[in-house]
Amino acid sequence: MNYHWNWGIFLEQVKGGDETYLDWLLTGLGWTLAVSLTAWVIALTLGICIGALRSMPSRLPVMLGNAWVELFRNIPLLVQMFLWFFVMPEFLPRDWSLWVKQDMPAKEFLTAALCLGLFTSARVAEQVRAGVGSLPRGQRDAALALGLTLPQTYRHVILPQALRIVIPPLTSEFMNVFKNSSVAFAIGVLELTFQARQMQEDSEQGIETFLAVTLLYFICAFAANRGMVLIEARTRVPGLIARTG
Repeated sequence: MNYHWNWGIFLEQVKGGDETYLDWLLTGLGWTLAVSLTAWVIALTLGICIGALRSMPSRLPVMLGNAWVELFRNIPLLVQMFLWFFVMPEFLPRDWSLWVKQDMPAKEFLTAALCLGLFTSARVAEQVRAGVGSLPRGQRDAALALGLTLPQTYRHVILPQALRIVIPPLTSEFMNVFKNSSVAFAIGVLELTFQARQMQEDSEQGIETFLAVTLLYFICAFAANRGMVLIEARTRVPGLIARTG
C-alpha cells in the first residue's frame, strides 16, 4: 500500500475544530520551550550549588552532594516523571494532597519542569565538580590565606573559573534538556511529542508530522548550542582556557 504524501496537511483545519495542524505544532513548541527553559534554570541553579558542595573540604557536604547526584542520575527520567506526578502527592498531608491533585494550577507543566530540572541538576553538578577539581588547589588556599571565607572563595575565585571551563559540557546538557522534555508528554503536557502523536492520529499523516517535529527539536537544540558557544566566547579569559574547535 503506497503512502500518500500531503505536505499541505499543516495548513488544514483539525477535524472538528477551527485550529490548523500547524497551530497544534506551534502550541507544542511553546510548551516545549517553556518546560525546557524553566527546567534549565532549576538545573543550573541547583547544579552549581550541589557541584560546589561536592568539592568542599568537609566530608558531610560532599556526602550530601554525592547522594543527590546518585539519586537523580540513576533513576530513569520517565520513572521520575511518574513518581513526581502520581506518587509524591500521596505522601503530602491530606489537604495539600487534595490541592495538588485537584486545584494546583498548571500541575502538569510545573511537575515536568521540576522533574526535568532536578534530573538535569545532577548532571550539571557533576560537570561543575569536575571543573572545580581541574583548578590548582593552591588558589583556594591562597584565597583563604588572604582572609576570604570559604563561601567568598567559591563565589569570587573558584566558581567563576570553573564555570568557564565547563561551558562545553554544559552545552550538551542544555541541548539534552530540550530533547528530554519530550518525556513530559507522558503526564499530559501539550509539548511537541504530545501534539505530534495527536496530529498523527487525527490526520493519519505520520511521516510529515514527525519530520516536522524532528526539525523543530533540531532547531531548539541547535539554537541552544549556538547560544552557549556565544557565551563561551564572551566569557573566555585569555590564557585561562585554550580555544577549541
